[in-house]
Amino acid sequence: MASRTDTKTRILDAAEKLFAERGFSETSLRLITSKAEVNLASVNYHFGSKKELIRAVLARYLDVFMPSAAAEIQRLFKNPELANLNEIFSSLIKPLLELNQVRHGGTTIFLQLLGRGYIESQGHLRWFITTHYGQYLEAFVRAVSASAPHIPPAEMFWRLHFTLGTIVFTMASADALNEIAAADYGEHNDTEAIIRKVIPYMAAGVSVPILAKE
Repeated sequence: MASRTDTKTRILDAAEKLFAERGFSETSLRLITSKAEVNLASVNYHFGSKKELIRAVLARYLDVFMPSAAAEIQRLFKNPELANLNEIFSSLIKPLLELNQVRHGGTTIFLQLLGRGYIESQGHLRWFITTHYGQYLEAFVRAVSASAPHIPPAEMFWRLHFTLGTIVFTMASADALNEIAAADYGEHNDTEAIIRKVIPYMAAGVSVPILAKE
């Protein structure tokens, strides 16, 4: 049993690194098996297909992040007058940082994987996430919508995807941005500091009133 677990974990570890770096479409099963030092039969045995492997890689993070994020939002709304957009987005910091306990650098890896899923139009991932984690997503969208009731649902859809794109790009570029900030401004930021910097920007973008058409 231990050997099976070790093999499965090696496959997941190799796959997530390659998926985050190269993308889902550009990462072949042959490349994954080579990095994990296993044969293709092992991948088929544990996961069945590349799509199932992609879902399993994300599930390691989503199974931790989604319930934790929902709990933080629920806690926040026990005091509704404090539940503004800045606080709602800030409530996700702790669940995101907890992903570093799943894997070293887990927060950044998770956001990179999410970004890959959207960039590459992985439709099966949308189905997987909405099917398995839909209740958590709905709770988050309800919380955001309640804090910005002047934004129509269709517009909120776009703004939340712009928000996801912002955080994914920021974290994917974190190393380069940190080097620039250190060289030009003497700033030294860790992952939490970077996330806290981008939250006011995202909150303002989501809540800005829609301009009337002339």
